[in-house]
Amino acid sequence: MLISKKWLSQYMDISDLSIEEIADRITNAGLEVEGIDKGAKATNLVIGYVKSCVDHPDSDHLHVCQVDVGTDTRQIVCGAPNVAAGQKVIVSLPGAILPGGEIKASVIRGQESNGMICSLLELGVDPKSLTDEQKAGIEILGEDAVVGDTHVLEYLGLDDEILDVSLTPNRNDCMAAFAMAKETGAILNRKVTLPSYEGASNCGGQTNLKVSSQTKKCPLYTGKIVRSVTIKESPKWMKELLMASNIKSINNVVDISNLVMLETGQPLHFFDLNRLEKEEIVVRDDLTCKYTALDDVEYAIQPGDLMITVNDKPVAIAGIMGGDNSKILDDTKGILIEAAIFDHVAIRNTARRLNLNTDACIRYQKGIEPHAPIAAMDRAIQLLVEYADAKDIEETVYSNEWKVEEKQFDVDIDRINQLLGTSFSDAQMMDVLTRLDFSPVQTQRKIHVVIPSYRQDISMEADIAEEIIRLIGFDDLPSTMPIMPATVGALTKRQQLRRRLREIFTNQGFYEAETYTLVGEQELQDAIMPLKSYVTLASPMSEERKYVRTSILPSLLESAAYNLARSIKDVPLFEISSVYSQDSMEERFGIVLCGSLQKSRWQKVETPADFYTIKGLLQSLLETLGFNTHRVIFKENTKDVKHFHPYQSAEVYIGKTLLGIFGKIHPNMAKQYDVKDAVMGEFNMEVLLENAAAKVKFEPISKYPSVSRDLALVVDRGVHVGDIINSIQKCGKLGKENVIQNVEVFDVYEGEHVEADKKSVALTIVFQSAEKTLTDQDINQIHEKVMETLQKEVQAQLRA
Repeated sequence: MLISKKWLSQYMDISDLSIEEIADRITNAGLEVEGIDKGAKATNLVIGYVKSCVDHPDSDHLHVCQVDVGTDTRQIVCGAPNVAAGQKVIVSLPGAILPGGEIKASVIRGQESNGMICSLLELGVDPKSLTDEQKAGIEILGEDAVVGDTHVLEYLGLDDEILDVSLTPNRNDCMAAFAMAKETGAILNRKVTLPSYEGASNCGGQTNLKVSSQTKKCPLYTGKIVRSVTIKESPKWMKELLMASNIKSINNVVDISNLVMLETGQPLHFFDLNRLEKEEIVVRDDLTCKYTALDDVEYAIQPGDLMITVNDKPVAIAGIMGGDNSKILDDTKGILIEAAIFDHVAIRNTARRLNLNTDACIRYQKGIEPHAPIAAMDRAIQLLVEYADAKDIEETVYSNEWKVEEKQFDVDIDRINQLLGTSFSDAQMMDVLTRLDFSPVQTQRKIHVVIPSYRQDISMEADIAEEIIRLIGFDDLPSTMPIMPATVGALTKRQQLRRRLREIFTNQGFYEAETYTLVGEQELQDAIMPLKSYVTLASPMSEERKYVRTSILPSLLESAAYNLARSIKDVPLFEISSVYSQDSMEERFGIVLCGSLQKSRWQKVETPADFYTIKGLLQSLLETLGFNTHRVIFKENTKDVKHFHPYQSAEVYIGKTLLGIFGKIHPNMAKQYDVKDAVMGEFNMEVLLENAAAKVKFEPISKYPSVSRDLALVVDRGVHVGDIINSIQKCGKLGKENVIQNVEVFDVYEGEHVEADKKSVALTIVFQSAEKTLTDQDINQIHEKVMETLQKEVQAQLRA
């Protein structure tokens, strides 16, 4: 927000304060002043009169001018195309300091030049506030300019000092000069007197104008016809205020619309009445068309963009910019005034897509206070009558009935002091709330406040406490110890699981990755175990970050591909993160492994990235967490063969609940993400949290010897080796002890000497007791039971 000292001085007496003092007070109250600028930066200036102007004898564009500066006549060489005899101009004398450097007497192509005739641009005026003519040539002064006067910046109204105030997101009210003046007055404890304009738009005769909104994105549209206005130059004070806000002056009518926006925070739009096909305005958001705006650029309008239409034709991009087909011209006789409230999200989306950021849309994006359209209409009519000879004014029409309820509530004096850790008196609090126009009324230990409509950020007692301390001053806030109950620090079950998973993975040589939660269309389609619905951002930064992800693995694969592309051959990554749907959230962990997990070239040892590596890692992890082999079930992957290799992947369950899917990446997905031979998995942490883990107990190593026996079994090809192992393991009871310690497959054979529909599976069974040395009789007893069970359950036969 740009606001000048001159502007503030219109509303309150600040003559005793420097601009630096004002800036410090405003910053200390919570509105940071980012900078202080001058209207112009120049010294040693004087108003001159061009007595003669002839072409330079040795140049095709320079002029030699004789300029009266009051004390004498000086010869000045000037290159401006618009310089001419008889003009009153700005002259910088030798020794003047301008933004471009120091002015010195010199000889230019053989002609003496004792100074420079200046443009406003050369004085440091922001080019945004200048017309093309002002930027192209020197500034020609009016007849009231006094030759020889050295107070040039005062004459031009450029002796102002401008505050650049950075607003917090909740203080959209300070985008309005009137509200900023009230805020500054409250901070400085000065009486603020604003122009009286309330009810100025209540005048007007009967009208045929009709306004309506066909979209909920425009809850209020007001229109008013003024059939007669006079287009002319704006008064000097108005042009100066606009210039201080970096807005160029066009003419009195256009300038009034801009000034009212700056004063009230409510963007207005004036349509040339004679250029409208019909006196009927309709707000729509369903158009698909091309539209040329005031900047002479053609924009592609899409459904969702709010448009102002007349006779089904667009005349403005709502809340952003008017159209070339209805703009105010020098021959405009009558105008239609628009003041409306538009949905800030819709305005932001359209402005971002069209790359069109105007003063109006900035205000709409931050939110318009409910009373602003009425206040802006009142102020506009007042100024149009006074400075544009407005006549034949018709009544104001509304698209909807508009009522705004006042926010009012009680606050407790003692609780505010308790919140702040202060001991402010009742009188101090009442003084602050009065300065803020909160109409405070005290009843015993409570204060009733009525919040002005422009303070949309105030809604509860804590907000009032904040207002009190920031105006009294944070320097007066004493240091107090917070009162908190003593608690024993401990991790939740979820935090413990996260920490344990990180420890296990990093101990195995994995690196933790942190990837974007926001993804694009492709990552959404490649989700593993996707949630039923997904969240689409209303205002995404880009198409690649449009959705909230429902799976971790696609993002991890992108990270793996990034590393592989930079010659990193071994990529072990894991991530713990949450995924989201429209109505739920799950925490998951994912792993991606490319190349080798562990490798020693010296010892010629390598743990490759394959299905068995990731399966063994998962088994070890679950056992460490307290989920033993009897509770963990691996099944053939039938749920996702689009992203996983159909014959080298599996589903893992805790009991009957799916924990996750893991295995080798599908070749098509590997090609799509540019990774090779990757194994991966994604798992639902909620399953681990919902199922009670057994306590991991220490068991001493048995002091008795172990015995191992090999079996070669012939079974049907369709029999799963996992079923064979399960059948063997449940036969290990010897008394109360299970003596089968391990079952390991070391060979699977199909071919010669084995029937065509059969396969041979060779296993090693390890027997060991923690209580005694096993005898041959003990082992034979269990071995016979194993063979009986295998024959019964999987129809296994010993291989001859």
